Amino acid sequence: METMKIHEIPGFRFGQVEDLEGGTGCTVILCPDGAVTGVDVRGGSPGTRDTDALNPVCNREVVHGVVLTGGSAFGLDAAGGVMKKLEEEGIGRDVMVTVVPNVCAAVLFDLKFGSMAARPDVAMGYAACEAALQGNPIQEGNVGAGTGCTIGKIRGPQYAMKGGLGTCAYRQGDLMVGAVMACNAMGDVVEDGTILAGACNDDNTGFAGTEEWLIQHGQRQRDIFSGKLVGENTVIGCVVTNAALNKAQAAKLAAVAQNGIARAVRPANATFDGDSLFAMCHGTVPADPDAVGILAARAVEEAIRRGIRAAETLHGRPAWRDLPFVSQST
Repeated sequence: METMKIHEIPGFRFGQVEDLEGGTGCTVILCPDGAVTGVDVRGGSPGTRDTDALNPVCNREVVHGVVLTGGSAFGLDAAGGVMKKLEEEGIGRDVMVTVVPNVCAAVLFDLKFGSMAARPDVAMGYAACEAALQGNPIQEGNVGAGTGCTIGKIRGPQYAMKGGLGTCAYRQGDLMVGAVMACNAMGDVVEDGTILAGACNDDNTGFAGTEEWLIQHGQRQRDIFSGKLVGENTVIGCVVTNAALNKAQAAKLAAVAQNGIARAVRPANATFDGDSLFAMCHGTVPADPDAVGILAARAVEEAIRRGIRAAETLHGRPAWRDLPFVSQST
């Protein structure tokens, strides 16, 4: 097994647009020829578009695009921009009078980061789709859906830090599997059982430990202004592969790939999370579905960590690289 760049997986293109001042953005994963796609949604507060059609019993053969976006439910508008651009390019299912692109989406909550008024919309989705069609390599950190990501929010925003968008891909022989992940978790990101990033302690000398904090206090921190429970979270992402899988296998792949979130984020799939993961399969490489799932979970896990390491301090949320107590050799 060797690492590779995710944009080297044939058939897929990646594009993203961000509003750094507003603190939001969107990421688009395209498969112009159509990819057999599955989805697995485990968070208690998901925001998605057109995911019911991915059920193996439904008549949706392929998907042409997946949108990962900020803006909470408002950000789902970005998928309309992707559809508009794909229709202009003649990409979609032929219905004789036009083509209808199959585009799915998942959102994360970043309305309290940057400007509440800044939300991905049709124009941003259109621009991200244009960028994807150019075939450029995908970037990491404060880009696309990772722009408004923050992590470690169990104690409130004053103890939180910057999240981001990361990628990772592996090659084993002819088989290629990769993941694009936007980490906006309530909890901590861990590596080898140690907290890599998350909620800071009172004097900013280390991490508080989200799971232990929640166990000891019985509930998450309440917002100092509204008194409501803090819960603006979610990890969303997409696995891509050249494995020849059917629709049921793609759905199972998305479910198995969620193991990567559980390994990297603690806690995962919480009540106020919208954790959602797509799996897009386009290719002819025969592969054991379990082998594909193992690689996918590893890619998801590492992509989350890469997004944290690539993020930069923004709108008062310190990045991993800027925390005084973090060793950059980690």
